[in-house]
Amino acid sequence: MESDELDAVGLLSDPLRRKLYRFVAERGREVGRNEAAEALGIQRTLAAFHLDKLADAGLLETDFRRLGERTGPGSGRPAKVYRRAGVERLVSLPPRDYRALALMMAEVVDLLGAEEEAERVARRAGERLARAAFPADKGGDVAALLAERGYEPYEEGGRIRLRNCPFRMSAERHPLLVCSMNLALCQGVLAGLGVPEGAAELDPRPGECCVSISKNNES
Repeated sequence: MESDELDAVGLLSDPLRRKLYRFVAERGREVGRNEAAEALGIQRTLAAFHLDKLADAGLLETDFRRLGERTGPGSGRPAKVYRRAGVERLVSLPPRDYRALALMMAEVVDLLGAEEEAERVARRAGERLARAAFPADKGGDVAALLAERGYEPYEEGGRIRLRNCPFRMSAERHPLLVCSMNLALCQGVLAGLGVPEGAAELDPRPGECCVSISKNNES
């Protein structure tokens, strides 16, 4: 319901809760209360209070596990840990349903067999994004641009990996189409910034975007 979405997103108006949510999201793994408290420089009890509020609203998911290396008797009780919830939150006033439209359009592309045309459109869109972000700079920051588009980039092993897929719901319904368009979009961004398109490849990981980008080809 729209009211539930508003209530959940409204929790993030609190600066501390917003920082805690971002901290958990950026880790890309489960986070304990002590780790979150130490990172933000606050008391563990305060961190626990706000983390639980975010979990109650469905913005975080929780579990229990032992955080140390010790196991068996004397290893202590499992600790409560938090990770970003996989459920999307979308608030629009007045209500809009762009997700339903995206799914219908993806189905039309599938029915028409227009995948190649869709990839060309996505590539051109990526080039336009790059030109709009860096109109006079072919050496613009790829990661910064992708961060603005919601991909949540991070570096690992000489590659830019993308923690979030902005098109997750559509990708779950039409994975081949959406992932190929997503790759074309990223390649278009690279082309617009003067980076070899081949730096972007399909490189799926569970829970992340299907594309990663080699930093070795950035120039």
